[in-house]
Amino acid sequence: MQSIDEIIEYLKSNLSEKRFLHTMGVAETAKDLATRWGVEPSKAYIAGLVHDCAKEVPFVKTIELLEKSGVALSLIEKSTPGILHAPLGAILAKEIFGIDDEEILCAVKFHTTGRENMSGLEKIIYIADFIEPNRRYSESAEVRELAKTDIDKAALKETDMVIKFNIAKGKMLHPETIHTRNYLLRVINEGKQNES
Repeated sequence: MQSIDEIIEYLKSNLSEKRFLHTMGVAETAKDLATRWGVEPSKAYIAGLVHDCAKEVPFVKTIELLEKSGVALSLIEKSTPGILHAPLGAILAKEIFGIDDEEILCAVKFHTTGRENMSGLEKIIYIADFIEPNRRYSESAEVRELAKTDIDKAALKETDMVIKFNIAKGKMLHPETIHTRNYLLRVINEGKQNES
């Protein structure tokens, strides 16, 4: 795997200034969340660094690269340009940076949709992308506060907000996002039952 400095240098040279600042914010936020929630901070930092490495690849090129890598894309995925940088990012993280840690690669791959049975690292990158300090909208502040006390409730709140946003915009919902919501609800409700 490339060194952290090499990865940062690559990102600085290949991302817009705004995207690079977001990336650094996600990496730092992920490291802090990992420390709080018992996940390896160095893994969280690396996953945060590379999570958007494919974000500025043009959409047509993204589809071409994913299909070339053997990824079968659904109609929903081809109609949702904002999420495909995540699976491509996992591929590029392996090819460009030499990252072969499956947990890191999965955290990158699912940071836009989440998924059922998310690992702690996956939840952290999913949330860090939404709450890093450069995210100034009110919804991120709500999730930021929840992430201090309950990572599952923070992830659920984020998922609910993403679903509402996409419905309001008349956009399709990715099935993984629905699975994420149902999974998080189940985890939270099981936790409540165990408390009583």
